[in-house]
Amino acid sequence: MSGAKEGLLPEGASYGNLVGTVADPLMRRRMGRWYWGSLALALLMSLVLAGSLAWLFIGGIGIFGNNTTIVWGFPIANYVWWVGIGNAGTLISSMLLLTRQPWRAAINRFAEAMTLFAVSIAGIFPIIHLGRPYLSYWLAPYPNTMQLWPQWRSALVWDFAAIVTYLLFSVMFFYIGLIPDLATLRDRAQSRTGQVLYGIFALGWRGSARHWARHDAVYRAMAAMAVPLVVSVHSVVGLDFAAGLMPGWQETIFPPYFVVGALFSGFAMVVVLAALMRWGFGLQSLLTMRHFEAMAKIILAASVIMGISYATEWLMSWYGGERAERSFLHHQLAGSDALLYWGMIAFNVAVPQVLWLPAARRSLPVLIGVSLLINLGMWLERILIIWDTLSHGYLPSMWRPWHTSLWDWTILAGSLGFYALLFLVFARVLPVVSMHDMGKLLHEREDAG
Repeated sequence: MSGAKEGLLPEGASYGNLVGTVADPLMRRRMGRWYWGSLALALLMSLVLAGSLAWLFIGGIGIFGNNTTIVWGFPIANYVWWVGIGNAGTLISSMLLLTRQPWRAAINRFAEAMTLFAVSIAGIFPIIHLGRPYLSYWLAPYPNTMQLWPQWRSALVWDFAAIVTYLLFSVMFFYIGLIPDLATLRDRAQSRTGQVLYGIFALGWRGSARHWARHDAVYRAMAAMAVPLVVSVHSVVGLDFAAGLMPGWQETIFPPYFVVGALFSGFAMVVVLAALMRWGFGLQSLLTMRHFEAMAKIILAASVIMGISYATEWLMSWYGGERAERSFLHHQLAGSDALLYWGMIAFNVAVPQVLWLPAARRSLPVLIGVSLLINLGMWLERILIIWDTLSHGYLPSMWRPWHTSLWDWTILAGSLGFYALLFLVFARVLPVVSMHDMGKLLHEREDAG
């Protein structure tokens, strides 16, 4: 069945209409007050992030709530959360391309941009957690004749290799998919500056059959490479914990569990971004409720898998019979932070079950609410996997509570603002929907008659 028959394109649309809908906000339409107000707020929060980081470099990591038992705290938890969101964008785009899903055309561009921005922000947190950020280059596998560093038994080195590889690959994947649209903007630009800049990055694209054949061959090959790369990247993040010796971390399920969690939180973020793009840029004809319904079904399936993963952790803690594991499970379910833990279960497992109802999948307010709660639940999961485990290890004498500081929260809030700032700038200079992919759907409709 073609995308047109599935309600993914407006009736009577032409290629010119599609291009105009996406390109006009960049070329001709002035942004409204909502855009400039959002930009100002995002810039203010980014300045909060910059100020907090400046104070961190002056005062040291003692400004965090970390202590001698809970040595990771907010920085590493936020790193895992941002990586999870970032991993999903390229994975979503590449998997939908390989499976030839027509509804991919409307969401792949901003999903891939989501990856670039989230992974870039995630890379900040391990660096600020080091205590000596000026030595962060030690994480790179540079030549070292004294054989002192890098230490490949350190999970931070694994993360550096995985994240940098993934970020570079995602930049190339995003850029190759963008080239035909850059050529379209080059041809429609009204200023000489726009023509020159878009023309440089379009690399001489003319839209010939030869260009399309080479572009599609490279693009699909990269999509095929992206899937195992994304799986390996978040598996490495899961191994940061699974390779540890703490009760609650020694789980072989962690690598696939983290990959599904990344897809889960990433799709939830895509739903929120798609709703904002649809409203802010008037893309109701391109981002239809059929797109949101398809994403809702994937979110529902991922929530069921997450529920099975949580139940597997409980089962293995009980079945293994180890005292420390059972004590840790009791701490999770009924300890001092049990309210947060059950909130995580509610947001990640219980709340998404409303999407079994067709009316809920077709309701934008319901989808946005569910998606926001999922991202909150996934953030709680990342916090608790560090907070609960490190505060309740093998030695009762080492059990101690963890309290956040003001700077933990300002850096988290500032990173969200910086993410919004990057996305708002992206939406102003590049098309948020892939025009050439939408054009292919239109071509399929015309061929179907």
